[in-house]
Amino acid sequence: MTALTKDDHDRYQRQLIIPAVGEAGQERLKQARVLVTGAGGLGSPVLMYLAAAGTGTIGIVDSDKVTMSNLQRQVLYVTRDIGRLKAEASAERISLLNPLIRVIPYPVRLTVENAPELLAGYDIAVDCSDNYATRYLLSDVTSNIGIPMIYGAVYQFMGQASVFNFKGGPTYRELFPEEMHLSGEIQADPPGVIGALPGLIGSVQACEVIKIITGTGDILSGRLLQVDALSLRAEIISF
Repeated sequence: MTALTKDDHDRYQRQLIIPAVGEAGQERLKQARVLVTGAGGLGSPVLMYLAAAGTGTIGIVDSDKVTMSNLQRQVLYVTRDIGRLKAEASAERISLLNPLIRVIPYPVRLTVENAPELLAGYDIAVDCSDNYATRYLLSDVTSNIGIPMIYGAVYQFMGQASVFNFKGGPTYRELFPEEMHLSGEIQADPPGVIGALPGLIGSVQACEVIKIITGTGDILSGRLLQVDALSLRAEIISF
């Protein structure tokens, strides 16, 4: 285990006093390596909360640049970030939030060619992508190398979250066969989403990552959380 410093104790004191976390859990967080694919609506809360919690190394994969329309939900960014690469702008922001962690930006798109190399050495992958092709690719590679994939998706007022490849648990493809989504790739415009919803689902994703790293709680493996923000109803479906 990597020993905690005085700065660690000062910064993470409110986590350290949680019996399910404690010093051992915080040390696991300090050693953990998490790769986040997508630094947009879902990636914003995921990255901020993982950084704030003291996740030792965070990788950020995103080839896009910040646009004006992103600011409605992608709370990592401010107006002066428009035109900047999201991977670099988000890495800078969360490094300011927590200078005790290591942040590695990858301003590229996840592809069949680079995915194995990008994921090498990481313990957990978080899917914050906005397209099925990237999600299936991330599912395949994480399943092959045997690391969990924390899934999140949002549409208008509806959100989902789950954990795949966890200790032999089901994969994304098992729940969503690819043929279900082939027609979904053909869209003239991106789908609408209320800005607060990615904050809600992204926070769930970050919490699942922290639970896995610290070894506490019931993980959303084999279970799909669905949230309807219009009615404030949530359900968990086992699969």
